[in-house]
Amino acid sequence: MEFGVVFFPTVGPGDKPAPQYFDECLHLAELAEDLGFRHVKTVEHYFFPYGGYSPDPVTFLAAVAARTSRIRLGTSAAIPAFTHPVKLAGKLAMLDNLSHGRLDAAFGRAFLPDEFAAFGIPLDESRDRFTEGVTACVRLWSEEDVRFEGRFHQFGPVTLLPRVVQRPHPPVFVTSARSAESVERAGTDGYNLQTVPNVMSREVLQERLSIYRGAWAAAGHPEGAARVHFSYPCVVAEDGAQAVLKGRFDEERNTAAIAAAVRAWSGTTSAAYPGYEKLADLTTRTTFDDRLKDDKVLVGDPEQVRGQLERIAGWYGDDVTISLGIHSGHLDVQDAARTLRLLADRVLPKLHA
Repeated sequence: MEFGVVFFPTVGPGDKPAPQYFDECLHLAELAEDLGFRHVKTVEHYFFPYGGYSPDPVTFLAAVAARTSRIRLGTSAAIPAFTHPVKLAGKLAMLDNLSHGRLDAAFGRAFLPDEFAAFGIPLDESRDRFTEGVTACVRLWSEEDVRFEGRFHQFGPVTLLPRVVQRPHPPVFVTSARSAESVERAGTDGYNLQTVPNVMSREVLQERLSIYRGAWAAAGHPEGAARVHFSYPCVVAEDGAQAVLKGRFDEERNTAAIAAAVRAWSGTTSAAYPGYEKLADLTTRTTFDDRLKDDKVLVGDPEQVRGQLERIAGWYGDDVTISLGIHSGHLDVQDAARTLRLLADRVLPKLHA
């Protein structure tokens, strides 16, 4: 297993000023590199406390690149539907150069109706725009004199500058929440996979991984080369009861943030998102205690969290990479720093042993 951190803010101006949140996350990114964590990621969202402090992951990751030298930098995930592919490929290519080849480029479809409405993009076009955008970015990185004729974008011939450092292109990840079709397509296309175990049962996630790995192998991609990233909220403290108290506080506010962001689904339907009209109800069906019992949040003292990670490795394979959500903005930054230090000093060495 490898480990990194993902920043998914769920705060707004009434909770914490944005400059303070960014300063705290940059400090934690530097600490993560010092402690040997492998990556830093952040999301792309708009308007709501649910991710809204991160409308452009490239801007934040460029600041991380300036303060670090080894840790990898991941978009988690950039949204092709909201950006012209020439612009998106160029921004990411600049980040790959600024970081001397440390970019992991993850792409997602997005799923919040209010975001699509603001950009004037129909929800029903999300899958096709996603596929077209990823394809265009990969071609712009890998080829010269690119002529592109898509449903939504036509351009060329153009040669993108700067050229990416990583050849033929940076690692590409596809973000999937529920769709078996999406994970199968990712495996067939040879893209890496990232997902959030919290949104599905263990059995469903195991099935999705089987589909993905089977499609990867059937397409003839190199054995063992597929990379799978999972994201988990994480709070570790010397006192397990104190960790649970803080973890519960944080998760309840995260749940409230997503519930507000998905409220529009109660009056929205889309063939591209079957069942999402029930999403507003689903966010309240499980409690923090349910998620803790099912190892969907990593919360406790070092030994308890090590046990959780061992179970996760047993369920999904010890080759998965874990992205730790350590700082949504509701807890003190020192709580996040303590989590990182305890993981580095007392959890991961025993886990690896």
